[in-house]
Amino acid sequence: MGTRDDSDEAYVVGLCSQVLGETALAQHKFDWLLGDPGTGGRRAKLPVDAYWPGHQLVVEYRELQHDQPMPHFDKPDRLTVSGVHRGEQRARYDARRETEIPAHGLRLIVIRPADLDADGRGRLRRSQETDLAALTKILARRSDEDQVTDTFRTWLLAEGWTPVDPTDRWTDLEAVRGDERLICEVKGRTSEKGIDADIAYGQLLRRMTSQEPRTRYALVVPSSSVKAVERVPTHVRRLLRIDVYEVTDHDVVRRLPV
Repeated sequence: MGTRDDSDEAYVVGLCSQVLGETALAQHKFDWLLGDPGTGGRRAKLPVDAYWPGHQLVVEYRELQHDQPMPHFDKPDRLTVSGVHRGEQRARYDARRETEIPAHGLRLIVIRPADLDADGRGRLRRSQETDLAALTKILARRSDEDQVTDTFRTWLLAEGWTPVDPTDRWTDLEAVRGDERLICEVKGRTSEKGIDADIAYGQLLRRMTSQEPRTRYALVVPSSSVKAVERVPTHVRRLLRIDVYEVTDHDVVRRLPV
């Protein structure tokens, strides 16, 4: 039998890491992603195939047994702690991942053999050039707001910040550096720049639950929205500990002077 290191899953994760420019945390486990309780009530942490913290991205590579019955994998005559056979439990846990991962502010992408160069049995032919091109499209940022978020997250990492799980699940991005904490609201390009800016300020105000002076708030916007967010005077932003960051069309991040 082959090992996990030479599996199709490991091959896909490796190619994804090439596309993303970040090494994956393979078989990562989150404290909040749990299986069904066993006889003693204990709930094991469910692994994800790969997690890229810098991109706040989880990838699941689902082979054919995730989508169709396969007695060899399903073990229909053997019940799991969930009270169902392995195939039903797999489907249940897949659905749990699809619910819980986005609910915790992470992006989830599911990749299947049919998305890549595979044979009729779902085995990958490992045509790297073809598969890299396919994965580049699959991993492409979904929206302009995602693009701004990814650019700003990369900038934070370069500046010594570490992205963390947001205290508030609706926060777009949260990061720490030493005893500093930055809580961020991100907006993409929009035709309603003024309205979106007002909404963003309101969202930041609702998240100002900490009186800790080392906690600051960031409004991250594309260049096209800078004038709209500057309508709030500098001295007001200073009092509220709000910093405005501009992300240019060339993915350059600039902090507006205060």
